[in-house]
Amino acid sequence: MIRFLDIHKINKPYEEFFQQKLKEVMDKGWYILGKEVTLFEENFADFCGSRHCIGVGNGLDALTLIFKAYIQLGRLEKGDEIIVPANTYIASILAILQADLVPVLVEPKLESYNIDPNLIAASITTRTKAILAVHLYGQLADMSAISSITKKNNLLLIEDAAQAHGAQNTQGFKAGNLSDASGFSFYPGKNLGALGDGGAVTTNDDALAQLVASLRNYGSEAKYHNEFIGFNSRLDEIQAAFLNVKLPDLYLDNEKRKVIANRYLSEIVNPKIVLPEFNGGSHHVFHLFVIRTENRDNLQHYLKESGIETLIHYPIPPHKQNALSAWNKLSFPITEKIHREVISIPISPVMMMDEVDFVIKILNAY
Repeated sequence: MIRFLDIHKINKPYEEFFQQKLKEVMDKGWYILGKEVTLFEENFADFCGSRHCIGVGNGLDALTLIFKAYIQLGRLEKGDEIIVPANTYIASILAILQADLVPVLVEPKLESYNIDPNLIAASITTRTKAILAVHLYGQLADMSAISSITKKNNLLLIEDAAQAHGAQNTQGFKAGNLSDASGFSFYPGKNLGALGDGGAVTTNDDALAQLVASLRNYGSEAKYHNEFIGFNSRLDEIQAAFLNVKLPDLYLDNEKRKVIANRYLSEIVNPKIVLPEFNGGSHHVFHLFVIRTENRDNLQHYLKESGIETLIHYPIPPHKQNALSAWNKLSFPITEKIHREVISIPISPVMMMDEVDFVIKILNAY
């Protein structure tokens, strides 16, 4: 069986370094917001090109804390509308709801799966205060077009960069440095994955960075002195240590993903399969390689029987989830088509070329 993502194999080369880091943290006896978190924040800010990085508990918290901080700063008010793609993982929307803000869903482009900038203007009202751009599957949203809209309408621009570590535009600016603030996830399966949950906020806004750092730690800047109603959402010291070990290899790992992606794009030639859009640039780091087909269940069964593990990202669109039952009667045809047809095939920096050969062969024979 070709695994969809062999996380054990990805982390195996780092085991000795992880053990060393674990011992260092244990010997220091400082387990919360210690030197490893500070070092990772510096390293990841430098990687993204942003002025600040604040380590938090997970990617959902990263986005929620951004919205909460903007409310505290007076840039947002409860009840304000936030434009967000209808085609996204539900965490993007949950962050908006948990900050007592109102998500406004906008359809994606079928070719890119990311929000369609041409449809945004029609959804802007007097209550619209921000756009949450999601870099889905590792591909940058059209940030140039979206940024023009936010500037024209005096809106905040926030990135959900949970799947896009290292993606960059043609000017060389990376995800995490293309907006007012960005949220990242370091869930184990991400391009930069921890050995547990983890997340971060990146920004060039000094006031926002200071406030997010306070809000993640009970709203406190000095122990037992609470200035704000905060949260307990701190990047774990041990996870930060592990991320510090892996971060230097992120660029090379992304390049390996693109090698595989380019092979899939040039060698999968089955008319039953729709391949993702890619022009060969650095705007896509292929966190996932997502194809579409009209009979997804049949294709997934065929691949499983052939020895290829796949996943579906994602089977149910947010507006059809039971948790968001008030939206269940809404219609977003492009989003629904995507969620009905997509299937993710194996891609990772540890895939062997003979495995890639096999996946291509089996898909072409379908």
